[in-house]
Amino acid sequence: MIIVAFFIAHWQLSVFFQTFFLHRYGAHRQITMSKGWEKFFYICTYVSQGSSFLSPRAYAILHRMHHAYSDTPKDPHSPTNYKDVVTMMLATKHKYDAFAYYREEPEAKFDGGFPEWPAVDKLAQSWTGRILWGGAYVLFYVHFVTAPWMWALLPMHFVMGPIHGAIVNWCGHKYGYQNFKNGDDSKNMLILDFLTAGELFQNNHHKFGMSPNFAARWFEIDPAYQVIRVFAALGIVKYGTTQRMRWPAATSANDATEAEPEVDAAAAE
Repeated sequence: MIIVAFFIAHWQLSVFFQTFFLHRYGAHRQITMSKGWEKFFYICTYVSQGSSFLSPRAYAILHRMHHAYSDTPKDPHSPTNYKDVVTMMLATKHKYDAFAYYREEPEAKFDGGFPEWPAVDKLAQSWTGRILWGGAYVLFYVHFVTAPWMWALLPMHFVMGPIHGAIVNWCGHKYGYQNFKNGDDSKNMLILDFLTAGELFQNNHHKFGMSPNFAARWFEIDPAYQVIRVFAALGIVKYGTTQRMRWPAATSANDATEAEPEVDAAAAE
């Protein structure tokens, strides 16, 4: 079942680099790494996401806005503002494009402190680049498909990144349970979190926004954080000075203070 294995690998690698590189590193700076490793993981993110590569700049800006305005009318992708997931994601794409292609400047507090590689972004966000990736997926399927139903998986490769975003942004603020009262609708969906590498612990993450571990309770496991621990042990990343997840919520000033949704660009450089 080469096609099924390929689909699962593409899904898991794409969502891992989205949460590890774009989210935890790019948007929040929960971890640090050298410029060399940053470029390595930049390329890994591009290769894993392929035709649906997400600009670290646009991703970081939108995500910081989401934390600052969670589930309010200014939240760029909250289920409370849209009638269905398709409408939400189309509106999110419009806002994403505005920042990814520099058509609009964000509020200053949401700008800066994210990884940038203009040459890769230009290729990844060009129609030429996206079509080449799409063609590669089609050729792979032509060569390895053994049953008609497998063709139903092909379209998802083209938009893998947005699919992950739709699942997390819609389900993570609509279904599940809450460990913490954050003043928004963020929730945890334990039953589906294996599909999103820890991203569906939204309620935990909105409480401790600078913690690289999104799991809080004994029965919650954040798979991406386990990989980060291995990377840290190997000296690839560091996260020792960031906020730590607590259950129940800590009362000390250091652990109970919620992380700011935006990054100070000067401090992050």
